[in-house]
Amino acid sequence: MALPHVSTPAPPDLLAVPARRLSAIRGLLAVLTPGRRVVLSTHINADGDGCGSEAGLARILAGAGIESRIVNPTAWPGLFDFLLGPDVDDQTARGADALAGADVMVVLDIGDVRRLGTLADAVRALAIPKLVIDHHVPGDEPPGPTVFSDTTACATGELVFDLAVIAGWTITRDAATSLYTALLTDTGGFRFSNTSPRCHAIAGYLLSLGIDPEEMYRRVYGSVPIGRLHLLRDALATLDVDPEYAISWISVPAGAVERYGLKSEDLDGIAEHPRSIAGTRLAIFFRDLGHGKVKVSFRSTGGVDVNQLARQFGGGGHAKAAGALVAGSLEAVQTQVIGAARAYIGPQSLPPPVQSV
Repeated sequence: MALPHVSTPAPPDLLAVPARRLSAIRGLLAVLTPGRRVVLSTHINADGDGCGSEAGLARILAGAGIESRIVNPTAWPGLFDFLLGPDVDDQTARGADALAGADVMVVLDIGDVRRLGTLADAVRALAIPKLVIDHHVPGDEPPGPTVFSDTTACATGELVFDLAVIAGWTITRDAATSLYTALLTDTGGFRFSNTSPRCHAIAGYLLSLGIDPEEMYRRVYGSVPIGRLHLLRDALATLDVDPEYAISWISVPAGAVERYGLKSEDLDGIAEHPRSIAGTRLAIFFRDLGHGKVKVSFRSTGGVDVNQLARQFGGGGHAKAAGALVAGSLEAVQTQVIGAARAYIGPQSLPPPVQSV
């Protein structure tokens, strides 16, 4: 007996730019025209998405006849030095003076001007078109009025890719390396829940331009300084767990980063260790910056929206990864934040299978 014929629907074109993004992209392209001088910036302590999006966009704009330079509020992280080159002009060392003479500003990977740190006031004062490309929940004060934002994007690098596609701009191998870095890092090596089918499709296209995925892993995740392991050892010694609320947390005291000869970017991923404990729904990483300031990183599993929790402390981010800068001593901030976290998450009806240490 012959089996009935069942037609298989054609797979979706995952590289096609979502229609909901087209209007915002056209708004950017009306301003990003050949001959204009563009300044690019991202948040303090730039991460792989911020750096990758900047370097990728700089290279893509150059191919379209648009001059650009990067001016960030903090120095370019050494981990991502491989994204720089003679075709990427980093003028961060000049500070706000490097904004002078620009015709357009593009702020990437942030939705609130305050995340520009020492550049915030200078950017507010700029009387030029200010464009925003971002995938976070919008902040209270966007860096500019022309915004291309979509929280469903796996990374800001995905939105830069879409901009290039709609504009018909060429993505060179070096630009692809930059955008791949953005996708790779903001998805935690394609492990986090923001790793969509489309994210994989774009990554696959970028790989087809000549990127070596093993080399990219080595550059981003496989070349850490030994001091990071020493610091991780110390941080894990502070690990604490509240099984009733399914919260885990670790901390790093003031001066530890400097003592081990590290930089801020060397702490990336440390918050994943408390999150990896079975049963944990909310993980917190406290870093004492000294001078009465503590950086707090929130990570979640399941349905806990840490962006809303971070907003209680003037921060923000994504539903499963967010942060805030809180005033006070390390001990006082821990007490305050963990108390707020308990109130926010509520006790669990069944204690999760985590062991207190």
